Amino acid sequence: MSEEFRETPQLPEEPSSYWREHTTLTSYTKLNEDKHTDVVIAGGGITGITTAYLCAKAGFNVVLLEAGRILDGTTGYTTAKVTAQHQMIYDQLRRHFGDENARLYYEANVEAMAFIEDTVETYGIDCDYEKQDAYVYTTTNQGLGKLKREHEAYEELNIPGSYVDQMPLSLEVKGALKMPDQGQFDPVKFASALLAQAVEHGAVVFEDTLVEDVNVEDGVVTVTTDAGYRVMASHAADASHFPFHDHGEFFFARLHAEQSYTVAAEVEDTYPGGMYISLEKPVRSIRSVNTKNEKLWLFGGEGHKTGQGQDELHHYEALKQFADENFTTKSFPYRWSSHDIFTLDNFPLVGEADKDLPKVYTATGFQKWGMTNGTVAAMIIAGEVTGEKSRYASLFSPQRFVTDPSLKTLLKQGANTAGAFMKGKFGEGLLDPEELNPDEGSHVKYEGSHAGAYRDKDGRLHIVDTTCTHMQCEVEWNEGDRTWDCPCHGSRFNYDGEVLTGPAKKPLEQLNVSE
Repeated sequence: MSEEFRETPQLPEEPSSYWREHTTLTSYTKLNEDKHTDVVIAGGGITGITTAYLCAKAGFNVVLLEAGRILDGTTGYTTAKVTAQHQMIYDQLRRHFGDENARLYYEANVEAMAFIEDTVETYGIDCDYEKQDAYVYTTTNQGLGKLKREHEAYEELNIPGSYVDQMPLSLEVKGALKMPDQGQFDPVKFASALLAQAVEHGAVVFEDTLVEDVNVEDGVVTVTTDAGYRVMASHAADASHFPFHDHGEFFFARLHAEQSYTVAAEVEDTYPGGMYISLEKPVRSIRSVNTKNEKLWLFGGEGHKTGQGQDELHHYEALKQFADENFTTKSFPYRWSSHDIFTLDNFPLVGEADKDLPKVYTATGFQKWGMTNGTVAAMIIAGEVTGEKSRYASLFSPQRFVTDPSLKTLLKQGANTAGAFMKGKFGEGLLDPEELNPDEGSHVKYEGSHAGAYRDKDGRLHIVDTTCTHMQCEVEWNEGDRTWDCPCHGSRFNYDGEVLTGPAKKPLEQLNVSE
């Protein structure tokens, strides 16, 4: 426990991911010609890379396209728990979808865990993979009832686990649910090594290549990039986080984006092992980073819909405060945020989304559990390509629609999106750009119109049109990450308007950039 009057360390000024900072990645060129292949994949995170590896290893020609840099999306900014304990999900899945489907979800994630562990061992991947017990805990009497119902779901579904009154970690809790022999790793080291194996098997990779559209004609899938180049294939996989295509699937209404935060701390206390997550909100997630040269604790949580939270620095500070109050912190060398996609019914969407686009596969909606769910998605898509259909395909199919809870969530989500849209369009009390201090951003009035401005640390102004180029919602300034975030569908842009995360494909219009 930290001392009452101890001076605590401060957070770093700039966000950066530990995983990204500690791995040197191979660079790839931009696509500059038309291509013919068996499988084209959009998205260079764990799902796209694993799909590329599985298909290339099976003997198929593969082209992987990434809009920015490989592993610069959610995979590079996760807490990287490799677990089937997805907080409190199995009681909910039993009630909404039945025991068979709930058990199948568990088995899918266990198979993904086994794939990751086997791959690490097969190729000797140095990614700090280690087994850890996972715990979901509660600090309230109300939560205790929910925890016990989740434990009952474990027992009914024959999921290994146990109810415990205390945890190895020194937090005061009412109770916890333990799932043994889960895992954790460095996701960037793992996925970059897996990509190297995909390339070894013949996969071809292109960076800075944004996919804009996909069409199917006479059995040929054609993916078109922003530069007008085409990749013709027999199969296409969209692993680009938020699907780049929407030919009537209404992904904008079926999905929403949430942002969560992580701070990495040096802590004087000895880490007792285990991975931890709270039942209550705001969520508190804890795991260790055990490398040869560094011992860190990761504190995560504070999730909210993208563009709809408090001042984002508040969320980082709240995690820091939690760490300071419960442990003896020495420094906070890293902080970062991640961007996750949620579905209406909490099942990922994997497979053919539209009967009019056969052999075009979507993979999205992994919530905050992309290490295993993303791997499951890759195995499902690879099974479609090879003809060895996965037994999980129907469970994750994008063509499903379960009335409970999908309809209720759809209506609520639509109302939330409409509210965010209208709020942005009628902002009041706008600042003049000249009122901004260095390293400050805000909505402003510029030349008589609503705009967004950021004054950088050198005093230069960067002014953009704040209308999101996806579906014309108004983006909000993210103080913690210095980005413009869309509250409707989760697109993110840097302060000059460049796209960081879709579904937006085009940048915000720059209105003025100081020299």
